[in-house]
Amino acid sequence: MIARLRGLVDSAGADHAVIDCNGVGYLVFCSRRTLGLLGGPREAVALHVETHVREDHIHLYGFVDTAERDWFRILTTVQGVGAKVALAILSVLSPDQVATAIAAGDKAMLARAEGVGPKLAGRIASELKDKVGGIALGPAATAFHAGGAAAPAEAGAAADAVSALVNLGYGRAEAFAAVARAGGKLGPEATVSAIIPAALRELAS
Repeated sequence: MIARLRGLVDSAGADHAVIDCNGVGYLVFCSRRTLGLLGGPREAVALHVETHVREDHIHLYGFVDTAERDWFRILTTVQGVGAKVALAILSVLSPDQVATAIAAGDKAMLARAEGVGPKLAGRIASELKDKVGGIALGPAATAFHAGGAAAPAEAGAAADAVSALVNLGYGRAEAFAAVARAGGKLGPEATVSAIIPAALRELAS
């Protein structure tokens, strides 16, 4: 199995690049995010690689960092999410944004990706929510997870704050992340009236 490639960019297309490794060109499928970071022809590059072996083909998928590779692996565990759809999601959302969207249950954010309709977006958010947990969102994020340590009152305060921000016109994932950051700074006893202005300051910063 190929796990990593180091070489020079030979060429690139809309969804792939050819990496020249000592005279051998490897066709690697990539997200638009990764392709945008590769540079032009003859630029040196190192990619983390996920190798998929099937009866009729061997495909290589390349990523500029381990976070994107790990999310590719996680996303493809969901029924209906193949490699192409996983790359489409990672083309429009960074790894951190994917984590935030899933933790917040923001189906609209996930549905920005080509090939992801509302039903599939809902399945992704539902099936992966427990895997995401409070990744990169701070202590307050646990309030949104049934298995979290937050007390019911805390969960209610955080959820009410998110709802208030959404009603003000902010996206659910954006509001969720801001409330999580604000709650992490204010502590577990923070009230809705304290969280909302703090979250608004987070959104403005």
